[in-house]
Amino acid sequence: MKAIVLIKARTGEVKETANFIRKLKAAREAYVTFGPFDIIAILEADRLTDIGEIVACEIQPIPGVEQTLTCLAVED
Repeated sequence: MKAIVLIKARTGEVKETANFIRKLKAAREAYVTFGPFDIIAILEADRLTDIGEIVACEIQPIPGVEQTLTCLAVED
């Protein structure tokens, strides 16, 4: 299962926050972006509950993370 997580980070902490996210085992990619969200992370896990746990327990507590929006990727 894949998910795209859109992340708002505190001003001045975007690059550092993205680097923390890149180190997560489930993070396949993470990009700094411009627009309403500062970082886009692509996660991969076995189950939906794993995605929720990664976001709640590993991404949201990262210093600099202010808000997340998780979008599940659907195979077409």
